[in-house]
Formats: sequence, C-alpha cells, structure tokens
Amino acid sequence: MSTSANLRNRYWVLRHGKSIPNEKGLIISSLENGRLAEYGLASEGVSQAQLAGELLLKELKAKNIPLENIRICYSPFSRTMQTAKMAASVLNIPFEGSQCKVMEELRERYFGPTLELLSHDKYTEIWALDEKDPFMPPEGGESAADVASRLATALATIEAEFQGCTVLVVSHGDPLQILQTILHAVNQSSESSEEDILSRIKGTITKSVLLQHRKFALLTGELREIV
Repeated sequence: MSTSANLRNRYWVLRHGKSIPNEKGLIISSLENGRLAEYGLASEGVSQAQLAGELLLKELKAKNIPLENIRICYSPFSRTMQTAKMAASVLNIPFEGSQCKVMEELRERYFGPTLELLSHDKYTEIWALDEKDPFMPPEGGESAADVASRLATALATIEAEFQGCTVLVVSHGDPLQILQTILHAVNQSSESSEEDILSRIKGTITKSVLLQHRKFALLTGELREIV
C-alpha cells in the first residue's frame, strides 16, 4: 500500500516472534497472564525477532529513512515487549528512550475467561463467530469491533504524538489483522482529511470492513509494511 494522504506517518507491523504459548498451543490473552515472563518468546521467536529487525533495517536503508525517524510502539505482553526490544537493539535505538512506546491498546485480543489457558484449537470458534458477526464478542471477551475501537484510539494517539515518522507497531495476530483492515479502509477512504483522525478511523469500524480481517493474517515474527 502506498502512503495515505490521510495519515501523518508511515506504518509497519510486526507480529511477535514464536512464543512459549505458541509452542505449547495455549491461548494466553489476558493482560495479567500476558505480562508473565513464562509466556514470553521461545528461542525460535528470539531468532525471528532478530531477523525481523535486520529486515527492517535493510528496508529503511533502501528507502533512505534515517533511524531517528523510527518509532516503535508495542504491546505490554512479554512476548511483544521482547520482540520490540530485539528490533530496537538491531536498529540501535535505545529501548528506554523516547523512540519506543509501550501502549496498552496494542495488547492481545482478550478471548474471555472461558477460553484463557485452553488449546489454541479454540481460535477456530472465535473466527467462526467473527465471520457471523464481528460485533459479537466471545463470552466475557472482546469482539473484533471492540479491538478495532481500542486500536483506533492507539492510532489517534500515535498520529497526534508523531509526524513524518516511520512507526513499527509490534503486536499480536488478531490485533494486527484488525489494524491492517482499518488502516486499509482509511487509506481507501475519500473522507476529508480535515476530519479528526479518530473520527475517520472509527468510521471504518463497520461489519463489511471487519469481515475482511482474516485476509491480513501474519505469521509469527512476520514484518509487513502497511501505509
């Protein structure tokens, strides 16, 4: 996708590297569990995160984008924090500095207490529900529309704080699928760019848009340019 005239920054997304929950086939989606070190990256995931950082560095050099223009925004889960930290290290950006920002709105989609710690085979039930109605949440969890709403808030914050930057968003499978879906819709929108960014993004949170989110799936450790 090309740069959107509607947005102030360029965006890349990075799904966290392969995690211990990925290896064990477990759903770890609550903020409480997600922060635990025991649910961080598997050794393969550390390698994936490093490779993603190296790929991004190569792309930035090819596009003549200076490293001081990079911002890394990441989910507070241990698996995403480790991935973001590795990418920052490869890019030689101080992780504790102003170029890196943890954002709770970028956290994993919460699949609800009845699915937490169960087999990830249960994801098929969630996606079937999404296909039926993306505004319908799993019991006690978040619908695709709920996630889109908080991602809209995150994007509005990023757009307000940064201008002319290349932003790497480090998050999780479902949130990044949904983020790409709404960013694609904003990019295709003919709405006036004078309207505030939050209103424009929230205007894309419709059933027809959200039904497309599975098309934007990412593998663990996969890096992708969006806008």
